[in-house]
Amino acid sequence: MRRYRFGGIAALIALVHLAAVTVLGTLALATDQGDLLWQLVTRNSSLDWYAEPGKDTFALPWGLTLLLIPIGALQAWALWQVLRGPARGEPARRGRSVALLRLALYAGVACGLVLVAGSPLILALRISWIWSAMGIVSAVVQLAVVWLFFLVLRDTVSRGLRVFSLVAGTVAGVSGLGQEIAGLFDALSATRILNLAGGYGFVSMAWCVSILIAQARDRRWSAATVRIGVIAQVVAFLQPDGFVTFGGNGFPSILTFYTLLGAVSVFGLVWEARTAHELAGPVPLPLPQREPARAAGRAAARWWPLAALAVALPLLPAALNLARGRYLSIGPRGVIEEFVRVNGGSTNAMAWFALDAFVGVGGPALLVLVAVLRRTRRVLRTTTLALSVAAAVAAVSASRATPPSWEFGYEGTQIYPEGMFTRGADGEVFLGISPSWYGAALLASALLLLVLYPAAPARRVRRHVLPAGLATLLALAFVPAADQTRGPVTAAEDCVPHDRWTGEPQVPELTRDQRLVCSLRQANVIAFAATTPDSVILAHARRLCGVYTRNDPEEVARLRAVEGLTREVLTYPLAQVCPSAAAVVSAATAERERENQEWEDDARRMCDASPRHRPRIEPARAVRLREPQWTDYGVLDAYEPTEDGADPFDDGLLERAQDDGLVAALPGHLMVLTHSDFDICVTLETYDRRPPVETRGWDHVAEVGYLSPTGRIVLRDDLSGTELPDLSLDGRAGHYRIRVHYDWFDWKGPQTGGQRLLIMAFPGKGDRPVTHRKPRERG
Repeated sequence: MRRYRFGGIAALIALVHLAAVTVLGTLALATDQGDLLWQLVTRNSSLDWYAEPGKDTFALPWGLTLLLIPIGALQAWALWQVLRGPARGEPARRGRSVALLRLALYAGVACGLVLVAGSPLILALRISWIWSAMGIVSAVVQLAVVWLFFLVLRDTVSRGLRVFSLVAGTVAGVSGLGQEIAGLFDALSATRILNLAGGYGFVSMAWCVSILIAQARDRRWSAATVRIGVIAQVVAFLQPDGFVTFGGNGFPSILTFYTLLGAVSVFGLVWEARTAHELAGPVPLPLPQREPARAAGRAAARWWPLAALAVALPLLPAALNLARGRYLSIGPRGVIEEFVRVNGGSTNAMAWFALDAFVGVGGPALLVLVAVLRRTRRVLRTTTLALSVAAAVAAVSASRATPPSWEFGYEGTQIYPEGMFTRGADGEVFLGISPSWYGAALLASALLLLVLYPAAPARRVRRHVLPAGLATLLALAFVPAADQTRGPVTAAEDCVPHDRWTGEPQVPELTRDQRLVCSLRQANVIAFAATTPDSVILAHARRLCGVYTRNDPEEVARLRAVEGLTREVLTYPLAQVCPSAAAVVSAATAERERENQEWEDDARRMCDASPRHRPRIEPARAVRLREPQWTDYGVLDAYEPTEDGADPFDDGLLERAQDDGLVAALPGHLMVLTHSDFDICVTLETYDRRPPVETRGWDHVAEVGYLSPTGRIVLRDDLSGTELPDLSLDGRAGHYRIRVHYDWFDWKGPQTGGQRLLIMAFPGKGDRPVTHRKPRERG
C-alpha cells in the first residue's frame, strides 16, 4: 500500500467492499435471502424470476450465490487498482501532452465510476437524462483521449499505426457522440446512420487493439496493463451492447448471464486507470543488457508429398460438396451458426457467411500453402491455430446440428441466397455434406504441419501443457458417447405437423414408440434436447418406469433431489410405456367417468322432476328437452345473416342482454342469458298467435321483438356444443315476439340447484322489449 500515493485509502475501500460481499454471501447461503448481495454486486434491484411468491426477498440458487462472491472480490480488486493512484517515487517529466492524456483518462474513469456507483440512485429517482448527459461527456472525453494518444506515442510507435489509431478512434468517437445527441432528439434514422450500419463496435475495437499494440511496444506501460486491456476487449465483445447478443428469449439463465457479465465488466476502468497511473510513475529502469536474440529462421523443408497432402486435405471435402452444388461448409445448421445469424446482427452474420464460404470452397488450402512455402515460426503457428479453431467450430456444428424447421425462410438475418436450400423429391433438404468432414480434414492438415515443422526444443515450454490439456478436454466434451447411437429422432414439430400451405395442424401417423416420445416431449416434465434420439428417450422412460413401479421411498426421494421429479408428475407421461402408471391413469379415468355419469344422471332426474308447463292455448309445436343443457359462458345465441352484413360479434347485443338480465334481440341476432355453472331444463313452444302472459312460478319473464331474415331461429352455444330446436313457425321469415321465462329452483343432489327455461315464439310486430316480471332481489 505504501508503494502508491493513495494506497491506504484504496485498500480501505476495497476491503470494505470485500467484507460486505463476504458477509452478504454467507447470509445468502445460510438463509437463501440474497437480495442485498445481488444488488451490491450487480447494482440491479430486479430479479423477479427468483423472487419468492408473496415476499420481497430473493431466494437465490446456491450456485448463483457462489458466483456472486468471486465477482464481488473481482470488483474489490478493481477498486484497489483504480483508486490507488500512481506509484511513489520521482515522477516522470514527460511533457504537457502526457499530463493532458492522464487528465483525460482520469476523467473517463470518473464518468465510469459515476455511472456504476450511481446507477441504482438514477434508476430510483427516474432521472434518465443523466445517462445521455454522461454519454455525451464520455464521448467528448474519448475524442480527447484519441488525439492525445496520437501525440504521446509520437516517439515510440510507427507513424502508420498512429495514423490508423487516430482515424479509427476519431470515427468511433464522432459516431458515439452523434448517437448520444441523436438519441436526445429521438432521431432514429440519424442514430442508425451514425451507428455505421452496425459497424460502430468494430471501429471502436480496432482503435482499442491498435492502442494495446502500441502499449506493448512502449516501456512506459507494463505487460499486466496490456493483458488487462485485452481482457477488457474480450468482455466488451461478449456484452449485449457489444458485437454479440445472446437472445432475448425470456429465460432467466439469459437475463442472469447478461447481468453477471455486466458485473464483471470492470477491466475497462482498470485499464484506463492503470494507463494513467503508469504515465505518472517513476521513470522505468533500463532493461538489463541481453545478448541479441537470434533472428527467427525458417524451418527446414520436409518430404514434399506430406506437405502436398497437408495442402490437399482441405480441398477434399470442398470438392465433394461442390460436386453436389453446395459451397458452404456448415450452412444453416448448428448452434454456432444459429447464434450468429439470429442474435449477432447483420454485420456479424455476413462475416460468418463469408468465412463459411471460404472454408466451404477449400480456402484453408491457401493458408496451408503459404505456411509450407514460408515455413516461419509465426506463420506456421498462426496457420495451425486457425485450422484448429475452424475444425473445432465444424465439430461443434456437426454434433449439435438440428434438421431445418423452415419452409420458405428462416429465422434471423437473411444471408443465404433464395432457393439455395429447397426440398428435394424425397421431401428432404440437402444442406451439404456433414461439417464433421471439414473438421476432420482441417484437423488432419494442422497435425501434419505440427509433425512436419515442429517447434525447437527450447520453445516447448511447460506452460503449454495446461492449455493443450484444457483444449483436449473441451474437444472431448463435444464427442458423443459411443453407446448412445443416433437412431431416429422424433422432433417436437413431428408430433403436431402443420400443412405446408394452410398451416393447419394435421393428425400424424406415429408408431407406439413415437407417441410415447411425443407424450414426454409435450408434457415438458423431462427436458430433452431437440436432437435426442428416440432410443435414448425410451430408455430413460423405462428407467423411470422402474422407479415408479417399485415406489421405493429412498429411490423416489433421490429422484426428486437429483432430477426434480415426483412420482405424481410422471404418471400421465409414462402411462403408455409403464403398466403401473397406466393402471393409475385407467383408475383415474374410470373414476372421472363415473363421477361424470353420476352428474349427468342426477341432472336428468332433476329435469324430470321439474314442473311441466301446461299451455293456456294449443301451441303449433312444443318441445320439452329430456336431456339437460349447459353453456360454457351462460350465453345462448341465434345468428341469421342480414342484408347489411352486420357482424354479430360487434353489435353490442351482449350489453343490452346484460342490462335486461335475460334476453335481447336485434335483426338477425337473438340472445338469451343463463347461469353458466348449472344445467338448464329447457322447454320450447311455438305459436301461430299470441299466447296469454304467464308469470306465476317464474322468477323472471321478459319479451322482445325479433326479425328473422331466413326463418330459422336456432339458439346455440358453439363452445359447449349445445343447440336447441328451431323456434320458427314452419320456417316462416319475418317479425316474431320472443317471450322467455326463467326460474331457479333448489335441488338436493350433486347439483345444488337447477335452471328452468321456457321460450315462446309467435308472430308479432314491434321491437319494444317488455318485462312481465322482474327478478327478485337476492340478499
